[in-house]
This record gives sequence, structure tokens and C-alpha cells, in this order.
Amino acid sequence: MKPKNTICVWFDKDALEAARFYAATFPNSEVTKVHAAPSDYPGGKKGDVLTVDFTVLGIPCVGLNGGPTFKHSEAFSFQIATDNQDETDRYWNAIVDNGGQESQCGWCKDRWGVSWQITPRVSRMPLRPAATRRSGRSRR
Repeated sequence: MKPKNTICVWFDKDALEAARFYAATFPNSEVTKVHAAPSDYPGGKKGDVLTVDFTVLGIPCVGLNGGPTFKHSEAFSFQIATDNQDETDRYWNAIVDNGGQESQCGWCKDRWGVSWQITPRVSRMPLRPAATRRSGRSRR
């Protein structure tokens, strides 16, 4: 069954290259379909890649080659929860070493400008005082 929600990621012209990188970097990720232009169009020609269907860690996405009009920002990011430091380092290094750039607090950007939060799962667990953990209640 086709999911009701798909993340659309706008690229200048490299959606297929980015999707292939994500598929090679993250498990349960793949390029599932490439949609080419059926004929020449303003700004492009027949056979140019228009969109790419892919998954990142099982999340359905579509990469849209929409040109340079819109740029990525930290307002959108893929948030990847890792199970250990080796996994954190593997993903972080794959992104940064492939032309990306470092940021802070687990954030980095890939070479296409897409932001990623690569953080250990344990750092995303809520912190609660010991007394509320024992009672099973959290403070509001």
C-alpha cells in the first residue's frame, strides 16, 4: 500500500545522485523509481531526471529536481537516532566526508545542503528526577 505521507526534498538538479548516496549510506534505504521528462520543457530536455522516489531508513521520499529557486535550511532536517557511537560516527562521517559540512550538537549538512541530526538514541530520552521515575509520573 502506498503511504499517505511522503517527504518531498527539493534539489537543484542532483536528486538522483543524492538518493543514491542516501541509499548507500543508510540501511533500509533504496532508490525505487526515477521519473524522466517525456519531452523537452522550459529549462530542460527529454530524458532529464525530474523526480526520484527513494526511501531513507524506510521513510518514503521524493527528490524533485526543481532548479535553484529554493534552498535548504535547518528548518527541515532528517533526524537519525543511533544506537551507539560507532553508528553515530559512521553516518556523520559519511555525510561530512562526501562534501558535507559539520555543525554542532549532532547536526551536519550533506553536499546538497540537506540538514541531518545524527544523535544517539539515549540523548533523546527525557530527563526526569529519580523520584518521578520511580512513581511513574512526570512533572508538567
